[in-house]
Amino acid sequence: MSQPREPQPAKLVVGFLFRDYAVQQRVLSELCSRFGSMDFLTAPRLFTYTKYYEREMGSGLLRQTGSYLDLVRPENLADIKIFTNSVEREFSVNEQRVVNIDPGILSEERFVLATGKNFTHRIYLRDGIYADLTLIYQKGSYRMLPWTYPDHRDPLLIHFLTALRRKLAFQRSGRLPR
Repeated sequence: MSQPREPQPAKLVVGFLFRDYAVQQRVLSELCSRFGSMDFLTAPRLFTYTKYYEREMGSGLLRQTGSYLDLVRPENLADIKIFTNSVEREFSVNEQRVVNIDPGILSEERFVLATGKNFTHRIYLRDGIYADLTLIYQKGSYRMLPWTYPDHRDPLLIHFLTALRRKLAFQRSGRLPR
């Protein structure tokens, strides 16, 4: 029989889509007020994976990914998504988002995004929020799954997540990675 154990804390990773740098700065400040200091932030890159967001947010969207120094409890993922949804609404103009915020939790075994959209592979958490198993760690790297979003298949993002995994291991153990 398996013995239930508390999960280890995870790294909060957040993806951002935006066009306006002033909005981006204000959103980052808002998120840092809630989650603490960031310890990683990619340079903004043109988001070319899909046109899904253009009708609402316009063209020329930029993508950025960041993480936070303070680790989070995995069971808080729904609360985190509910908060980021409220930030999206706060910054909306005429009920149209100007920023998209996709929070996820990174563990040594997996990367899980929070979403409000149901699908066959997603597990319901609560309050309309689902957990999307996006990447799994195997053979020295995070690996995509058949349903992994195109932007999460990007080798550069996977490289960043793998580096964050090493940092997470250090944060948990206090031992430098080999």
